[in-house]
Amino acid sequence: MAHSTTAPDARRAPAQKAPALWTDYIQLLKPRVMSLVVFTAFVGLVCAGTPINPLLGAVAILCIAVGAGASAAFNMWYDADIDAVMRRTRGRPVPAGKVQGADALGLGIVLTLLSVLLLALTTNWLAAGLLAFTIFFYAVVYTMWLKRWTAQNIVIGGLAGALPPAIGWAAASGTAPANAWLLVAIIFLWTPPHFWALSLYTSQDYAKAGVPMMPVVKGATSTRLQILVYSIVLIPVCIAPFFTGLGHLPYLAVSALGGAVFLLLAWRLFRSKAGEGADPRNTPELYDVKAGAKDARNLFAYSIGYLFALFATLAAERMLGMA
Repeated sequence: MAHSTTAPDARRAPAQKAPALWTDYIQLLKPRVMSLVVFTAFVGLVCAGTPINPLLGAVAILCIAVGAGASAAFNMWYDADIDAVMRRTRGRPVPAGKVQGADALGLGIVLTLLSVLLLALTTNWLAAGLLAFTIFFYAVVYTMWLKRWTAQNIVIGGLAGALPPAIGWAAASGTAPANAWLLVAIIFLWTPPHFWALSLYTSQDYAKAGVPMMPVVKGATSTRLQILVYSIVLIPVCIAPFFTGLGHLPYLAVSALGGAVFLLLAWRLFRSKAGEGADPRNTPELYDVKAGAKDARNLFAYSIGYLFALFATLAAERMLGMA
């Protein structure tokens, strides 16, 4: 276990330099992360196989997107202190002084109430309850506790990012059966190798911010081994929907062949020296890394495409009538 030594008062954002623009508030919602949440929730809604009014379906997806934005706003408010010292995050609206922390907190509260209540009124309370739990888990359990206190922050906290397919499924059908949770399990197991690959070449930032990411606490060698182990566990789970009837032959091909490439990249990363030695450059770019970290960068980038391919194939099969 480890914890941040950052003083709580450091969370206060710098004085606002100029009136905030609407684009600054959009950035508070982490639109890149929101896009993945929206996509996986849509796939869950489609895979439920329950007819739903297109307008209600669109409202449900909108509510899930707004809920994801609320989580991000809470995160931006609470993490302003550590965001300010990390290259990748120092340009975010709160640490950059574009939006006040209190405004980010207020936005998170308003969006939470709006998204949960509207989802309950237009679909059902199961979906709304799952959305409320997801926001709470990300904002409180992960952001305020796990992220600063344990190297298992990404493993446990990954549940928040894994739940959108179940929320989408529940919004359509009012239920959350085993196949919905299988989709959750895929994202849950995908999260550690995905984020630990990123943390291998950004560990210097995490160490400076006092965030106990796995490479900071256990070292690069242990992190590379854990990435390989999680990848070995992940791929069979990714293939499993074919055997439960959720996926069909196209899905089997994508999950198996794509999974083989995933394992190859994880093996190369394991055999590499990624994460060993500091990167002297001062770039915030995710994909601009020194030569020794390219294997970590490659797995990080590929993992995004692999997850997208899995869920896109499931949605395509269902929409083409392969039920």
